This record gives sequence, structure tokens and C-alpha cells, in this order.
Amino acid sequence: MSLLPRSSTDRLLGDVGVYSDVDEPGTSTSTERRDQIEKSLLRKLDMRVFFLIFVYTLNSVDRYNIASARLQGLEEDLHMTGQQFNTLISTLYIGYVLMQIPSNIFLNELRKPSIYLSFCIFLWGIFSIWTGVATSFRTALLSRFFLGFVEATYYPGAAFILSRWYRPYELGLRMVYFISGSAASKIIGPPIASGIHATMDGILGCPAWRWLFFIEGLLTCVVAAMALKLIPDFPSTPASWLTTEEQILAQQRMMEDPCDVQNDPLKGAQRSGLVEALADWTVWCLAIAMTFLSAMSSFGDFFPTLVATMGYGPTISLLLCSPPWILGAVTSLFVMRHSDATRERFWHMTGPVLMAVIGFSISTFTIDTTVRYLSLFFMAQSSVSFAIAMTWLSNSIPESSSKRAVAIAFVSTFSGFGDTGGSYIWVASWGPSYSKSYLICIFAAMTTIMMLQVYRMHLIQLNKNAGMNERTLGLSAGFRYIT
Repeated sequence: MSLLPRSSTDRLLGDVGVYSDVDEPGTSTSTERRDQIEKSLLRKLDMRVFFLIFVYTLNSVDRYNIASARLQGLEEDLHMTGQQFNTLISTLYIGYVLMQIPSNIFLNELRKPSIYLSFCIFLWGIFSIWTGVATSFRTALLSRFFLGFVEATYYPGAAFILSRWYRPYELGLRMVYFISGSAASKIIGPPIASGIHATMDGILGCPAWRWLFFIEGLLTCVVAAMALKLIPDFPSTPASWLTTEEQILAQQRMMEDPCDVQNDPLKGAQRSGLVEALADWTVWCLAIAMTFLSAMSSFGDFFPTLVATMGYGPTISLLLCSPPWILGAVTSLFVMRHSDATRERFWHMTGPVLMAVIGFSISTFTIDTTVRYLSLFFMAQSSVSFAIAMTWLSNSIPESSSKRAVAIAFVSTFSGFGDTGGSYIWVASWGPSYSKSYLICIFAAMTTIMMLQVYRMHLIQLNKNAGMNERTLGLSAGFRYIT
């Protein structure tokens, strides 16, 4: 398999001798040379994925630290009553809903999306600090809205960038590594909050929950400067961290997979990515499934509260939050790796969701401290499902990068309605058992599975149709959807 013809890359890389070390296409030496370049390219890309994971961890920490702050006196200090805390969580996701699609449309048109995302990272650090200086519910509400507004750019943007570098069978594992940043935030966030509560409460006259936002927001601002150099742009943008051959191969790898409608002369003029995505009922189907999945996963926003119902103080409760997510992160890596290896998505999604249903069911029917804590381990297993779903979506849109960009943002945005509504599932008056909340989560989980089954059956039928057409026309086997 040869590298790209020079004509396809001159406009990007200039007149460089890219074939100086590569033999004639089709020779074993050429194949070996490509393998060497590809390994080097993937190794460099994976290093940047680790940085993206770190940033996503900060993103999730800044998003979820409000739950830890609740145990440290945030509600009392801001004189919050009724469901104002639920509104504080819900408002952040309103910003997500408004921003994700416009952001990915804009990002797809940029030559250097790293600058855009780095600026957004800096802003969400500032808004996190703003939450720390809030003196009223209204001020905190505004800071959380704008925090969600700028944080919304990161997940769909980074996911789209990765889809432009990795092939479908490579993307799944990288996406679960990326999504593991959210699980990592739930592992390290509560112990950090516990440490701040134990050591910094009252320093300079500030309660511990304010220091929580100050420290984490400042760290985010520092990381934003690093992001300028470490977030990858698109393969078509010259990168100093790649050799010329690696850059060319990165572009060829995307062309070898059917990923852009403009490369197919039979497709004609490309329609707007927004129109293409919104006109595709399968995108809506997956969006609805992810909305219910997000509503089911709302327990994560209230995890410290659920642990606190077992009767422990803030410091111990926060420390007890980590073990379930540690187990969830470990099993997530195994599940996603197996999903990539078997090229199967549906059962690898529904399995973890059913594990969560077991956890919800246990907590619905008992208030025993040990058993309820065990149920949290079952719930945390569902964390991999969203990663598999977004990878499945990216794998299932081979026609157009612009459509893929919008579809990823749209599904992520639509799922924000589940996050927004899910914030009101956990009404304080339903505690400490929260049995009604768990029953709602069970309903959301089963609805998710039903919608995913519809999506899966459609892709299976498309694969059957493709096979019939190839046999009828005498064509070789082509693209198949991962189911």
C-alpha cells in the first residue's frame, strides 16, 4: 500500500521529497516502511490522546465538583432552598445544549482548532473560579451557565478531531480512554475535595468549598497554555510534531476509509453537514437513546449525596465515592477493548446498562448500608456506555466529515436534555432512600436499550442490502457498518 501521490499533498506540505526512503508501491519494503511510519504516527497521536484525557478529567472535575461542594456547606452559605441546588446543576447543561452544535460546525471550518479549544479551556477555568467567589444563588447560577457554555465545546470537538485521525477499528479504544477522563474525575475529585475540606477550611476566611473552585479553576487556566501545543489539529494542517511522511500517511489513512463525500465523484455536490445530520432519522434515534442514557446516568451528579445517605460525614463520604468508579474505569477498558476486537457495539453497551439496572433495583428495595454501597459499584459499570455509543455513531457516518461533526455534536447536545431533566430526578424530599429516583432510572435504562435495538436492526439491514448488491453486481466486499 503506497503513500499518497505527491499531487494530493503539495498544496499542504510543499515540494518535499517524501519518497526518498520508500520503495516502489506494492513491494514488501514499501509495506514494511509504511508499517514503521504508521506505528510512529499512532504512538505520537496516542501521546496527545493522553493529554486530551487529562483535560477532559479537568473538564469533568469542574463540572462535578458542585456535588462535593454541597457536602461542604455551599447550600447554606448561598442561602439555597427547595430545588435550587438541582437548578444549579441543570443550568450547566443548558449551556451545553446551546453551544455544542454551533461549536462543532465552527470547529470543522477551522484550520487550527487547537487555538479555539485552548481558549475555551482557559475560559472554563475562569468561570470555575467565579463560582468560588459567588455570594448568592443567582451569581452561582450565572457562573454555572457560562461554565457549561464553554465546557460544551470540548467533548464533541475533541471527539470529532480524533475521528479525523483514527480509523473506525482504532477509534473505539481511544474514545474509551478519552471518556475515562470523566471516570477519572469521579475517582480523584472526591478525595481532592476531602483533602481540601480537611486542610483548608477557614483559611483566609474562606470555607473549603470556595477553595475547591479556586484551586481547580486555576489549574485549568494553567493547562490551557499547554493545550496550545498539545491538542492536535486536523491531518491536513502541517504539524511540527510529525515528520513529512507521517503527515502524508495521516491524510492517506483517512482517504483509504470512506469518510468524506467530497472524495466520491458519484455523490455530487455536498449538502450542508447540518442538513445531512438532521435529515438522518438514525441520528435522531441515537440522540433519543443517549438522552435517556444521560437521564439514567444522572446519579453521577449526585454520587456524593447518595453515599452520604449511608450516614457518614463529608470527609469519609467523599473518600467512599472513589472505589465504585475505580472498578468502573477498569471494566470500561476491558469492555471497550473487547468491543473493538469483536467489532460489536450493541451488546457491549447494553451489558453495562443492565448492570446499572441491577444496582438501581438493589437500592430501590433496601436501605441496608453495606448492600446500598455495593449497589453503587453496579451503577458505576454503566460509565462505558456513552463512550461506546459515540464511537458507534462516528463509525456509522462514513459519508461526510461535516455530517459527522454535526452528528456528534447533535447527539451530545440532545443528550443534554437528559442531563437537564435528570437533575430533578434526585429531589431531596425523596431521600434518603431515593426509591422513586431509582425507578425512573430503571425506566430510562430500558428505553435506552429499546432505542439502541432499533438502531442496531437498521444497520444490520443495511449490511444485508450491501451484500446483496455486491453479489448481484459481482463487486468485491466493501464498507460494512459495525453493529
